[in-house]
Parts: sequence; structure tokens; C-alpha cells
Amino acid sequence: MSARRHRWPHRSNGPLALLLGAVLLLVSACGGDDGDGRKSSGTTGGDKAASQAAVVIAPKDGADGVATSGALKVTARQGRLTSVKVKDGKGNEVDGKISGDGAVWRPRGHLGASTKYTVDAIAVDGRGREAAEHSAFTTLVPKNTFIGVYGPENGQQVGVGMPVSIHFTRGITDPKAVEDAIKVSAEPRVPVEGHWFGNDRLDFRPEKYWAPGTKVTLKLDLDGVEGRPGVYGTQAKEVSFTVGRSQVSTVDARSKQMTVVRDGKKIKTIPITSGAPGTETYNGTMVISEKHLVTRMNGDTVGFGGEYDIKDVPHAMRLSASGTFIHGNYWSGRSTFGTRNASHGCVGLFDQRGGGDGSTPAAWFFRNSIVGDVVIVKNSHDETIQPDNGFSDWNLSWAQWKAAR
Repeated sequence: MSARRHRWPHRSNGPLALLLGAVLLLVSACGGDDGDGRKSSGTTGGDKAASQAAVVIAPKDGADGVATSGALKVTARQGRLTSVKVKDGKGNEVDGKISGDGAVWRPRGHLGASTKYTVDAIAVDGRGREAAEHSAFTTLVPKNTFIGVYGPENGQQVGVGMPVSIHFTRGITDPKAVEDAIKVSAEPRVPVEGHWFGNDRLDFRPEKYWAPGTKVTLKLDLDGVEGRPGVYGTQAKEVSFTVGRSQVSTVDARSKQMTVVRDGKKIKTIPITSGAPGTETYNGTMVISEKHLVTRMNGDTVGFGGEYDIKDVPHAMRLSASGTFIHGNYWSGRSTFGTRNASHGCVGLFDQRGGGDGSTPAAWFFRNSIVGDVVIVKNSHDETIQPDNGFSDWNLSWAQWKAAR
């Protein structure tokens, strides 16, 4: 008997071949070559190749002590930016702008000091394929700082002449950077402009007095602003105040009378005494900045030596930083008011000692006045008060106010 050779049948389309084919297809789909040596990544559209675009973020990831201005920039190479989001640790987004047809993103303002920021940016190449980048950095911790001491206070109601006034605790050598970080707005809307007095005071006002009922909002975004080399602001604050009724009082040093006008109507005329020859009252527009039911006035504090020291001046309201007040006067005799000028530069109204008599002209005016009310002095034999003396801002024309900035 001869041996017979057994041949298995050929089955090239069997389960094993199908399985190997599926594995090869899966490997090709997950990591195929796009023809130029690059491995494809998850991209949009039907194109499986990696994006040619690249996102470059400055400063580098993990950077510390980063400058608050000029350091942050996001750029796209071989593509264009479509999204850039920069946030601080509280989730607040930094306002910025993509420009140059998507080539670069920069923040519109400065960054805060001592703050960690995250950056997430996306760019696309010419075939719509995306490239993304994430980064984080921390801004510098300033050794020297400044703040702005502002007025009016939040929630305060003031007269129509009250400017927004900010005094800085350090002299400012980059006024533009500081002013750009401060916004004053009014509702109803009216143009509001800032004006610098020296290097440590910035006031804001409209062209004319505020309209009664106006809500004024001051926003300080000074945190991280370099006001002078190595000196940074620390404030991020928003406050609002409202404007009450309009009251403008005009003192005529010649006639020795004061006319009080409320909302366009004359409501009272009061006899006054103003500065005597040699110590005349300033002319010009002044604004009530303080009210004191009783205060002390000492000539030593304003350059008059020991000529007077009155410990209980009633119903006193400050008009200038240099010591001009409109106040009650009980020592000159009632016949003085309306007949002669006898003061050291203040405007005096008849009053009783202690200010307890509510029927006197001084008591009435004190009761009917608020901080921010306007007092105008005319026909005095003296110069016009300087605009930075108290809140005498209104002595500058609108053109002058906007020009010297």
C-alpha cells in the first residue's frame, strides 16, 4: 500500500486574514504618514495631517516676575490666531485684540501685579488645521507702590460743582499710563475730561456744571500701572456718587450782598462782609469742600500771625485749600453785614456765638448747602483764585482744561 499525501484546501479569505486586515487598517488610521514625514493629529475636516501653524506665547510658560506692561504677546507662525483667552486666578478675562490678519494678539491694557495668569490660544493653518498652546506665568511683586486718594466718596450726594479729584501718594512721571487706567462716566452721558495739577493730582469735570440728578462713576484700574519707574499702583476700585439739586450763590463784594439761586430761581439774598482792604477775598468760582458746625480759625495757619485766633467759628464751609471760608460771624456786630468789608479774606454771614440759633442767615445758609455747591465771588479787589486752590477747577475754560493734560 502506498502512502497518500493529504492536501488542505486553500482558504485565503478566512477569518484570520480578515482579522489581520482589520488590524492593519486600524494601525494606518491611528498613525499613518501624511507623505512628508509628519504624523497626523486630531484635526478638523477630512485632512488628517498635523497643522503647519504654531502658537508662540511670551512670556514663556512658568515665567515669574513678569512686567505688567509690554511683556504679554501671543503670535502665530505659518497660520493665524482664531482664539486667545487670558485669565487671572479668579477667572477674570483680560481684554485684548487680535491684529495683523491674525498674526498677533496683545492685551488692550496693563496686567495686575502679583497675579498668576493662564493663556490658551488657538491658531489655524491655510488648510484649517488647528494648533493649540497653553501657558501660565506670574507678574511681578512691586516693592514700591502708590494709590489714589479720591473724592467724592461712594454713595455721597454732592452739589453741581463738585469735580472728581484724585490725589496720588507718589508723584507721577507717566501721567498717560495713569490717566488711561482711570475712567469717569456720567449718566445721563456727558463728555468728562481729566486735567493734571502738578504730578500728584488729577481732576475730572464736564464742560459745564453737572446736571442735577446725574450719577457719576469713577473706576480706578491702577493695579499694576507703573506710575513712575519701579512704583506701581495697587488699586482696582469702582465708586459712584450722585448730584443733587443745583445751587449757585454769588457774592458781590461791592454791594456786600450774596444771592442764592436754586435750580435757576433766586431763593434768598443775604447781607455779607468780605475781605477788608489789604486782605481782600479772592474773585472767581469756588466750591464748598467741607462743612463744620463749629471750628477753630487761627491766623498762624494762613500767614496772619497772631492777628486772630477764634476757637468757635460757627457754620463754617471751606472754599479754598489756602483758608478761604464762608462762615458765621458773631464778633463783628450785625450792622457790619451789608455795609462794610471787614474780614481777613473770608465771606462772613451774621450769626450767634455757638451757632445754636437756627434763625440766623449763617445757620440758614449752612443748613441749605451741601459739599459741591458753587460760590462765586465778584467785584473784589483781588486776583482770581488759582484753579488748583481747593476745587476751583471751573476758573479754567473748557479749552484750557483739555489743553494742559
